[in-house]
Amino acid sequence: MGRHHADEVHDGEVHEHDRGLSYDLPVLARRRMIRLMAGASLVPLVGCTSQDGTSSSSASSAKGSASSSASSSAACATIPDETAGPFPGDGSNGVNVLKESGVVRSDIRKSFGDSAGGTAEGVPLTVTLTVVDAASGCGTPKKGAAVYIWHCDRAGDYSLYSEGVTDENYLRGVQETDDKGQVTFRSIFPGCYAGRWPHIHFEVYGSLADATAATSITSTSQLAFPKDVCDTVYASDGYDESVRNLAGLSLETDGIFSDGYDQQLAETKGSAAEGYTATLTVPV
Repeated sequence: MGRHHADEVHDGEVHEHDRGLSYDLPVLARRRMIRLMAGASLVPLVGCTSQDGTSSSSASSAKGSASSSASSSAACATIPDETAGPFPGDGSNGVNVLKESGVVRSDIRKSFGDSAGGTAEGVPLTVTLTVVDAASGCGTPKKGAAVYIWHCDRAGDYSLYSEGVTDENYLRGVQETDDKGQVTFRSIFPGCYAGRWPHIHFEVYGSLADATAATSITSTSQLAFPKDVCDTVYASDGYDESVRNLAGLSLETDGIFSDGYDQQLAETKGSAAEGYTATLTVPV
């Protein structure tokens, strides 16, 4: 089944969401090959979450030696490659925030540097990504890698690009993975804009030096949120447009997640009053 990436819509203007068919076809071929290798009977992949937010079981826990090893190797697929979209801020489409002093940070709610100094308001969200080595069966954390994340604000706008926030660089940040392969960012729950399921973009780099030089990307993907959590968050002040936009969407019809989202659906816990945590394992 082919993939049709949705267009990004801001202030009545439609923006091209992806890099075109020539970019998508290699991604499709790679992901279909992964499915052929894994087989239809395999359980969800390591570190993935199901629709209800519970962690899936690792194929490596299956009994048997040779058959178990083969299943584990096949099940530990790399995180699906996705488009970075039109607003990456990594130098590939205009501005490059990665080379700015201050981008390496854990709290990404405020703008930094010579920008306007605004703060993104919304329901608090703490995002933890665990980067692991897929080649070793997802059991080895990738210490010393780096992750760059970015996402829209509660109005559905992207700093550096969207009208009214071009002078801001909030909701963007880089961190180096620790001994557990983890990075944690403090942010706000992103809004839902027309045509796309609520998500967070991220890029994985081999090192912090690579990330801040905006070179040698290891993986580009997106994190998705469960519908029940989105419904609860969007009942909060400031998310009015998100309620309307989400009503016409589903994970199954989203232009990015429609071909499978098990590896990208974050385990999300908390409340709108106290804030949420979102966790995802990222095999690379």
